[in-house]
Amino acid sequence: MDGFDITTCLAKDAPAAAPRFGGFPPYNFIGGHNDPALIPLDGLIAAAGAVLARDGRRLATYNLSQGPQGYRPLREFVAAKLSGRRGIAAAADDVLITSGSGQGIDIVNRLLVSPGDTVLIEEFSYAGAITRARQSGAGVIALPLDEQGIRTDALENILTAQRAKGVTPKYIYTIPTIQNPTGSILPLDRRQALVALSARFGVPIFEDECYADLLWHDVDAPPALRALAPSQVVHIGSFSKSLAPALRLGYASADWPMLARMIACKADGGTGAIDQMVAAEYFSSHFAAHIDRLSTGLSAKLAVMQEAVAREFGTAIETWAPRGGIFLWMKLPAEVDVRTLVQPALAAGVAFNPGPEWAVDAETAKSHLRLCFALPTADEIREGVAAFARVCREQTGIPRQSANIRHQ
Repeated sequence: MDGFDITTCLAKDAPAAAPRFGGFPPYNFIGGHNDPALIPLDGLIAAAGAVLARDGRRLATYNLSQGPQGYRPLREFVAAKLSGRRGIAAAADDVLITSGSGQGIDIVNRLLVSPGDTVLIEEFSYAGAITRARQSGAGVIALPLDEQGIRTDALENILTAQRAKGVTPKYIYTIPTIQNPTGSILPLDRRQALVALSARFGVPIFEDECYADLLWHDVDAPPALRALAPSQVVHIGSFSKSLAPALRLGYASADWPMLARMIACKADGGTGAIDQMVAAEYFSSHFAAHIDRLSTGLSAKLAVMQEAVAREFGTAIETWAPRGGIFLWMKLPAEVDVRTLVQPALAAGVAFNPGPEWAVDAETAKSHLRLCFALPTADEIREGVAAFARVCREQTGIPRQSANIRHQ
């Protein structure tokens, strides 16, 4: 019996076909991967054995018989972490465990956004947040940034202009603590100004703190926005960066009227139970030591990348100074469109994130790029940055040979 091409039946808005995965290139600077050497394997193995021996029979029921908010020991840990490290008054019942922070973003958009609505997102931001907002039918307005984060004077002007048009944006999406991709931390006075503007204009704040645990040792962060204005803020976070991205674990916290609606949207039968159990067991006694070790290792890798970029590009590139996290955000001269470098770089074994993918207005970031320094080794960082500089020089003439100390 002859068949037919089932793709002729696809919905009109079906996504384009994905390519087959062919493995990572030798110098992989994309995505939010972490350092394999810093995954606490022995601790996770011990935690898995202990928690499965104690609670493993709960796997016979959806949600481990503990309801749709998630495994209670993990929610208790998140609540304690939010209270102790971010100043958020939270109990276990104020936390929803999600399948990564992306699910939290999906849920918030489903609850708050209808086609034709407006949302406000930092001009450079998490690509997934920008994409999901647009997939929800929202128009996205870019919020100007400087080296400290959102410019609240510009935010006030935008909110005033939108009010004059009769528009109330549905949310302000911000990554105030280790901003992605810039690595900045919004200072306390701007946080206070932000929550004041949120109250004045009636616009909720959608706070993403996926990187807030990964601060350098000489860096402190002000309290979370949800700590300053609980009723105005939906807060999300993740264990992808503080433990492992392959463990699809995130969390959300909001006041009950909003959290209850979020729970109602999470109709997936529950986030991976073993992931939750192991993370809760391990972090209940090892979180502080693990985060200290992880931050130390990541800071050292950042230093290697900063040195390599300075050596290979000289003054031809501008870099931001991240205060934690796993990314280095940088800008080549305005005449360079980094999108033209993607395929030549891949041919040379280098993968990087072009800036336009991390910007509300792609053209404003055409000369920007983001490199993740967590996954590659120190030698791979040095070799990969050198290979990328060669590609850039061959394609654009930048950096000039004389600007590169290695080739003088």
